[in-house]
Order: sequence, then structure tokens, then C-alpha cells
Amino acid sequence: MKAQPLRKAVDVMELPLIVGVDGSESSLRATDWAADEAARHGHSLRLVYASMWQYYDGMSRAFSTDRPPGQVFAENIVGAAAQRVASRAPDVKVITDVVPKDTVVALLSESRNASAVVTGARGRGELAGLLLGSVSLSVAARAQSPVVVVRGDEPGIEGAHGRILLGVGDADADSPAVRFAFQEASVRDCTLDVVRTWRTPAFEGHGGAGEPARTHEEQASALLEESIGAASRDHPGVRLRRAVIEGPPSEVLVARSAAADLLVVGARRRQSQFGMQIGRVAHRLLHHSLCPVAVVPQPL
Repeated sequence: MKAQPLRKAVDVMELPLIVGVDGSESSLRATDWAADEAARHGHSLRLVYASMWQYYDGMSRAFSTDRPPGQVFAENIVGAAAQRVASRAPDVKVITDVVPKDTVVALLSESRNASAVVTGARGRGELAGLLLGSVSLSVAARAQSPVVVVRGDEPGIEGAHGRILLGVGDADADSPAVRFAFQEASVRDCTLDVVRTWRTPAFEGHGGAGEPARTHEEQASALLEESIGAASRDHPGVRLRRAVIEGPPSEVLVARSAAADLLVVGARRRQSQFGMQIGRVAHRLLHHSLCPVAVVPQPL
């Protein structure tokens, strides 16, 4: 059976970039990143504050004719974020919305008609020890659009490295993740660092030397070229740097993310009530990457 499209067939340039805002420091960094991204691509920017505040304000409404405190707080949050965008990227069209829904539910709904959804690594109220907030992880795992989690150090977030990092897997030939990475590299006029990892099975030998290792390395190199062939022909101006490396993919990509402005990986979705399952590699990258991470839904 033919795989169903992940989203409606709408020109992605017509779709807004969605940012989940909540006033946290992580949210402010995500807003800044999204403002720059919207300016680069010519997208409008939709700032969404989602909360169940209307339930918590029920008692206060009984004693006041003014707007409930939760609504005032939410409107102040999105208003301040809009002003921040206007100062940073004055040409970007900004739309604000306060949605009385659970944050994850709201952002997943927004992802149905978005060029991408952008979140911070942690929101308000998240435990300080968490590497990645529960909202960001849930949205990245189940969204219908690409999701960018803005994390890492300032050079990466500000785009100072001039490099996009793409990790390709076994079934990435001309995949949405590959296309996303090439588009980012083209718009930013930067180098695209394409990485394919490989391992020699334990029963074939150890140490990365000898005929088994060469065979697996050659296979990995061929798969890398197959993955990027069509996209590279469509984006001849993108500067490519290919790397075929022995080692666990998550460890290799985390290490190389220190010199990247954006790490792009694909995530296959399983059609079930649990939505997309992003797998161990993407899960680890979302927690440990040293730069922003884009998780792009892949068809089955």
C-alpha cells in the first residue's frame, strides 16, 4: 500500500513557522532562532502560547469582571515575544495566538499546517536537571512537520559555524530530511556536512581493519551517495563535505554537532495511537546535541 503523505500538499513557502512561547529563557532563545529562520526563508512567524490557564482561573472569574490573570499573563508573553521579533527581524510578519489547550496538544495541532515547529529545550516549570523538556520531546516525536529544538551553545544557535550537519541512515535516499538539510544549506550559503556511520558486526572481526571493515565502509559510502544524489543535483551550489565514519551514529553526530549550526535527522513514524516513534538515535541527539536539532518526519 502506498504511504500516505505526512501533510497536505501545500507549498511549504506558504506555511508559517510556528514557535511555542512561554516566557522562559529557553523560549526566548527559540524565538530569536525562529525570527532569523523566518527572515532567511521568507516565512511568516506564528507565536503560540498554549496553556490550560482557563481552568485555573475559574475561581478568580467569580470575584472579578476583569480578564482572568492567566489570560493577561499569556497575552503579555506573546506580546513581548512579538516585540522581540520585531526588533530582531522587522521584515518578518508576526501573528500571535493564545490557545487554551495543553501545550503538546496545541503544538501538534499547529504542526499540521506549518513549515516547521520551533521549541526551546526546556520550558517554564521543567526540572532543572532535565536535558530536554517533556514538551519538546513529545512534539518532536509526534509532529507532522519538521520540529527544531533550539539547544546548544551560542555559536551554534547564532549560526557562527557556517555548517549544517546531516546524519543519513539506511532508507534516506532523497528523503524529506535530506531535502530539508540541502534547503537549509542553500538558504544559508553554508557547507553541508553529510555523515554516514558504519559498524563491523562482532562476528566478522574487530578493530576496523581488514576485508570486512573495508566492505562495510564501501557499502556505507555507496549508501551516502545514494541518499544525497537527487538533492545534490537539485542544489548544485551547495558545498558538500562527505564523511563515512566507523562508530555509533549518536556518538559520532553528537561529537560533530560541536562545529555545526543545525543537526538534521529523519524520524520514521509508526501509524498508531502513540504517533511517531523517533528511535534511539534521534532521542539521544535531542538530549545531547551541542547545536539546534531538526527532526524531520520520514514516510514509511
